[in-house]
Amino acid sequence: MGKHVVCKVSELPPGERKIVTLERRSIGIFNIENSYYALKNVCPHYKAPLCKGVVTGMTLPSKPKEFNWGREGEILRCPWHGWEFDIKTGKSIFDPHKCFVKSYEVTVEEESESVETFEVTVELGAVVVHI
Repeated sequence: MGKHVVCKVSELPPGERKIVTLERRSIGIFNIENSYYALKNVCPHYKAPLCKGVVTGMTLPSKPKEFNWGREGEILRCPWHGWEFDIKTGKSIFDPHKCFVKSYEVTVEEESESVETFEVTVELGAVVVHI
């Protein structure tokens, strides 16, 4: 898969998401506290548009009669059947070793004002552009 610029940092504030199509794949990009994550926009259960689901938190391990809520903004719930996935890893909450969605690397890079250029050579009288 190639490298694709999807938006400026200012266009995706913390807690927001953006769904894009890259190389014929629907992918959701999420900003969690200024760290960026990308997941394939397909739930493995029934192929629902996963990244359109609710972003929430989850209950954490706790002592009896205690209720600990955490990881707010890190859990994605499928809009069709409620399956939950960790946005940071793509792993499901109920079975992280067997059920997951594809995740993609996301980087933040400095914007360049330069124009894209390509190497041009002359070979036996023909002009050739190398992309």
